Amino acid sequence: MSLNKDGSYTGFIKVQLKLVRPVSVPATKRAGRPGPRAQGVKRRTSFYLPKGTVKHLHIFSHTRASEVIDALLRKFTVVDNPRKFALFERSEKDEQVYLRKLADDEQPLRLRLLAGPSEKVLSFVLKENETGEVNWDAFTLPELHNFLRILQREEEEHVRQLRHRYACCRQKMQEALATRTPG
Repeated sequence: MSLNKDGSYTGFIKVQLKLVRPVSVPATKRAGRPGPRAQGVKRRTSFYLPKGTVKHLHIFSHTRASEVIDALLRKFTVVDNPRKFALFERSEKDEQVYLRKLADDEQPLRLRLLAGPSEKVLSFVLKENETGEVNWDAFTLPELHNFLRILQREEEEHVRQLRHRYACCRQKMQEALATRTPG
């Protein structure tokens, strides 16, 4: 870390990316494919980041957690909304791992300095922002439409399975009734 004349300091933090879902990046342009759809349409490609991906960032002491998330997404050219992600403080104590979600205004470099050099005491992890409640504003319109299509397919499949189950029950009851004689 380096101390600046104004009392602030700069240094590196190491952030491990533990993302379960794929991230979106701008699609590469294909040569020779101009057309009416090419204008005004933002194309994306999604992929999974490799397990164990680690990134070092050079930041200031006053850099906030939300700015660290933005910087990481820019480094990987991820176009997903930064609110889909959260920066976590990871620590180990008595062979237990503890994760704490950092508030947007917390300063990771300051936390790193206070914790000392051991990564067992403190390290940083970027994960999906699991708040328990879905922040639908963080998704684009095409993503929301895709969710609706998936839900529609799941609902149709569930209804199909229920109808099949009841049809089988009805058939068995009719067979049982056919073998019985009245009276």
